Amino acid sequence: MRILLYRADGKTEPWVRDFSEALPKTEVVTWQEGDRSAQCDYAVLWSPPAALIGQLSKVKAIFLAGAGVDAILKFGDALPDAPIIRLGDAGMAVQMAEYVTHAVLRYFRRFDEYEKQARRGIWAPLPQYEKKDFSVGVLGMGVLGSRALRALADFGFPLRGWSRTQKAVDGVACFSGMDSLDEFLAGTRVLVCMLPLTPETTNLLDRGRLSMLPKGAYLINVARGAHVAEPDLLTLIRSDHLAGATLDVFRNEPLPAPHPFWEEPRISMTPHISALTVREDSVRQIAAKIKALENDEPVADVVDRTRGY
Repeated sequence: MRILLYRADGKTEPWVRDFSEALPKTEVVTWQEGDRSAQCDYAVLWSPPAALIGQLSKVKAIFLAGAGVDAILKFGDALPDAPIIRLGDAGMAVQMAEYVTHAVLRYFRRFDEYEKQARRGIWAPLPQYEKKDFSVGVLGMGVLGSRALRALADFGFPLRGWSRTQKAVDGVACFSGMDSLDEFLAGTRVLVCMLPLTPETTNLLDRGRLSMLPKGAYLINVARGAHVAEPDLLTLIRSDHLAGATLDVFRNEPLPAPHPFWEEPRISMTPHISALTVREDSVRQIAAKIKALENDEPVADVVDRTRGY
């Protein structure tokens, strides 16, 4: 059996080592731009180039070594007719829940404002927000979104969740489908975007939809930058309709130096680190799924290409 590894960052050596240990009778190889052959039984990829995709016609399955599937599905009909299998969790859900909880609490407890006061030498307690009026809504109730909702539940916030299809979660007011999106947004004080990126969700959070959030609302985006119409977000913050945003993802990464987000103090930014792939967990999960496929057993987390996730 032969496994091909590719990562856009070039950091494949530890992955090769771990896969060789997890599947000792397997040949593990890497691919570089210019290689003419990528023949393999299985491919483990992250942000591959088109040249590699064109060489995978005989692959049995493609495994993704990170969260999100948009970096592979963009190749459309050029992809081989083989299952694409994403990571189920691999340690990312807890990290995402930590990030989201921190961002929500930072805004709720007004720590961002206290930081600004401290830099100016101001000692001035601010009025507390009422928790009953501080609803937190999560867009996307998959593995990551559901874990973030569970983490927030311990703090007693009114919780709301929106998903493509109807779900029922204890303690969460659930909404589903585009027909209910406006109602969901209108009752959300802190909006957390955790959606997969698909043609339907690209630019979903434009000026019209962000304006449906109540005045003083706050945005947290840990999904993909293309969900948000960035100029619209900036306009709504500068007009004081939105109080601010915490952003971990952007339409262009790294964020270009002249981008106006750098100059807006009400936007807090991190460099796409809300949930980093845990290599050991990922290798263990992928190796187990490869063994299952070799034994003609079903595996979880197969991407539905028609839905885009």
